[in-house]
Amino acid sequence: MKFGKVEQPELVDFSLPETHENTLKVLNEVEGKETNIYVGCAKWNRADLKGFYPRGTKDELEYYSKQFNSIELNATFYRQFPAEQFAKWKNKTPEGFKFFPKLTQEISHWKRLEGVQDVVNYYLDCALQLEEKLGTIFLQLHSNFGPKNFDRIENFVNSWPNEIPLAVEVRHPDWFSDKIIFNDYVNLLSENKVANVIVDTAGRRDMAHMSLTSNEAFVRYVGANHPSDYTRLNDWVERLKEWKELGLENIHFFIHQNLEVESPLLASHFIKDLNKRLDTSLKIPNESQENNQMTLL
Repeated sequence: MKFGKVEQPELVDFSLPETHENTLKVLNEVEGKETNIYVGCAKWNRADLKGFYPRGTKDELEYYSKQFNSIELNATFYRQFPAEQFAKWKNKTPEGFKFFPKLTQEISHWKRLEGVQDVVNYYLDCALQLEEKLGTIFLQLHSNFGPKNFDRIENFVNSWPNEIPLAVEVRHPDWFSDKIIFNDYVNLLSENKVANVIVDTAGRRDMAHMSLTSNEAFVRYVGANHPSDYTRLNDWVERLKEWKELGLENIHFFIHQNLEVESPLLASHFIKDLNKRLDTSLKIPNESQENNQMTLL
């Protein structure tokens, strides 16, 4: 994942901002049920996760889904897969596994949310083949999609089926730099119980806004292939512990890297710390012999 990449990550202040007042308001209104935690990578391809798969692995998704309980399904951004493919993915994975697919770029980037009803309906018809294994679907907008397009997001969110969880990620800096615009955007998501995606990446610290709009923390963490990646994840565990104690029910945390090969290593570290600090019992992914020998670049 190249978005937000910097040449000298050691110069970046990676400290997390304070919890936003919007988050406190949202969590104050919930009952605080048992917390559901899903942690995964963005891809399962052997080429991206080189060293993660044992020699002789025949089906990468089947193996991956036995190590992690979820995947951020980025493949669906690049093309529309037929319903049969979603059904195959569902049938290859164990009970309790969830997919968090990204909406196609035709919807978000090419048509920019205009005239997309038919495309969205077809996408949903296919994605719903995942049945109980369908997690939150997320919309990632282009970095040049600014606040002047607020009405497009408003129309899209208002027309989205209430029974299907949705998260939205905006990237244009003006969404975050203007407090009035940000609050209007946050209020729109809150009113529709849509999750506000948090992105923690080196070159765009404004996207680590710490503002939840529903009882879901949808976090996309981007490591910099630097030793600080581990301490950054430790900070996230403490923040999620804080939110869990305030009543957060859904934690969806996906780990990226500029070079994805190291994502499983970071995920293992993160899950171990989560289990310790949040008193959870998530499976710790197995590390192959090659993976054990890898070090951060």
